[in-house]
Amino acid sequence: MSESVLYVVATPIGNLEDMTPRAQRILESVALIAAEDTRHSGRLLAHFSIKTPMIAVHDHNERQQQQKIIEILAKGDDVALISDAGTPLISDPGFILVREVREAGFRVVPVPGCCAMITALSAAGIPSDRFAFEGFPPAKPQQRLNCFSGLAQESRTLLFYESPHRIIDSLKAVVEVFGAERPVAIARELTKTFETFLNGSAAEVLEKVESDPNQRKGEFVLMIQGAPEKDGSALDARAEEVLDILLEELSVKQASALAAKITGVKKKVLYQAALDRKQD
Repeated sequence: MSESVLYVVATPIGNLEDMTPRAQRILESVALIAAEDTRHSGRLLAHFSIKTPMIAVHDHNERQQQQKIIEILAKGDDVALISDAGTPLISDPGFILVREVREAGFRVVPVPGCCAMITALSAAGIPSDRFAFEGFPPAKPQQRLNCFSGLAQESRTLLFYESPHRIIDSLKAVVEVFGAERPVAIARELTKTFETFLNGSAAEVLEKVESDPNQRKGEFVLMIQGAPEKDGSALDARAEEVLDILLEELSVKQASALAAKITGVKKKVLYQAALDRKQD
């Protein structure tokens, strides 16, 4: 493997004091910085008096730029990848580049630092032992509802990024799909002057955002507490319906096994319920 390195460098999400000394040193020492937006990152580099050349690598040109970066690495020079803010590849470009660089035989080294979703989750007071990051919800209303519906029974905390002009629409969809009482938290303007966390039921958080225009400014992390874990011993109306349908075509053993996969109810509970039905 070549000694050349592609560094994946996390940068501040708002407060420039969050720039790590290691990140600064690496950005100063590499031959080239691949930035999502060179104009945006130019202000960051100017603040730290970093004069390393930059090229733009974003969603629309990542495949084209990867060959140029691989050629630079092949010459023995190092390259750093940064996004507009936070950790690259987390709802940002870079996956294609990192994959191709690794496949070309070069090292890829992470330089950790800020990440908006982790920053939000660490201070939101919402369960953090198990979580799933889903990126940005779909922009179109029906697609957004479909996305949320597919996650409504997820027991892990769900994390989304959202923009200011869609935060109300997303919160309304949360109320509709997850229910008005589902615990929710939103974080906005993280590490900046007007950093804010709002917690409560989905309906309460929606009302706070709708009633205060200031709460619709900035970039958001939306956190939805997971659904309660299903009681594997409980046979609810849906499980009974599924079991009844399957028993019309399958044996007790087959019907209970398949119903367990569909509903999440324990197989032995469904098996006993199926036996009871056959005996009636």
